[in-house]
Amino acid sequence: MISWPDELIEVFDRSLTVTFTSVTKSGQPISTPLTPYLNRETNTLDVSTGLTYPTKAERTRNNPLVTLVYNDPIGLGISEPPVVVVEGHGAVRDSDLQGNLDRYIRLSSAKLPDAMKGQPKFILKRFPWYFSRIWIEITPIKITWWPRGDLTCPPKSWTTDLSDFPASDAKPLGANQAPWLEPPDDWKTQAEVAISRLGLRDLAFVDPNGQLFSLPVREVTRQISGFDFFVPPNFEIPNGSKASLVFHDHPERFTGQENRTFLGIIAPSSTRDPGRYSFEVTRLLADWSLPGNKLMAAKSFLSNGRKLAPRLKFEAQRRGQPIPKVRFPK
Repeated sequence: MISWPDELIEVFDRSLTVTFTSVTKSGQPISTPLTPYLNRETNTLDVSTGLTYPTKAERTRNNPLVTLVYNDPIGLGISEPPVVVVEGHGAVRDSDLQGNLDRYIRLSSAKLPDAMKGQPKFILKRFPWYFSRIWIEITPIKITWWPRGDLTCPPKSWTTDLSDFPASDAKPLGANQAPWLEPPDDWKTQAEVAISRLGLRDLAFVDPNGQLFSLPVREVTRQISGFDFFVPPNFEIPNGSKASLVFHDHPERFTGQENRTFLGIIAPSSTRDPGRYSFEVTRLLADWSLPGNKLMAAKSFLSNGRKLAPRLKFEAQRRGQPIPKVRFPK
């Protein structure tokens, strides 16, 4: 039985994107915008990642402490929604790949109907490399939220009384595949793109004690070495913290999204304004955005599909399962 604050359930249920953050073995937070799903059966907030690019899931299996930032009012249909940060325990689900794919088709078709609208099913059935999914079920440990999205006011909070959390499915056999995308060499050009057209911005950082935190940020500006931004009052970020800053956006009727994730460290701000911090970029992650322009999205989808399709058989074999088939409800 869900016991979270009632005022948050609608946000959890209706949000089209959430910023999911997991942590590498070296303590680097990595943030990615994903589609969230409220799971009433397990009392969890769920996200998925592609079976052919399972790194997010493997990070979570190694370190289950993750965060979610609900900071996206686009297409939500709620007037003045709260901004919500969830600190949670992630459990990876990949022991039933066919069930995972069927669930993804069912839930994503209902939540994002425009994303597949107009695409013949006989063509979509050729893309098991995309629809094959790993689910991550996140049990909230602590929830922090700002009513009406007003980050200038003190936030509210909720904490679970659970002490035992679900374990992930067993780790697959063998080593992970090499990354399938190379990151851009020029992060500065992409920083200008992010500032100019991607209006949703979320920060994650790991403090000196190894604790992961995530926060929405505002008034992000471009600096020579990276970015400056404001964080909500009463939050302090230790200098030198490893951090991740993600920019993202999508159309009101979700047909795709665009994002950029920068990795770096927190540094003293040159302005000395209270609550303002600097983010020194060390690198830009490889990005696979599917922009709202359907022609551009189709070209990106098909191009990257040629790289991802060969990885599907390998990942299914690692888990001792056949390649799942794309099936649509009748």
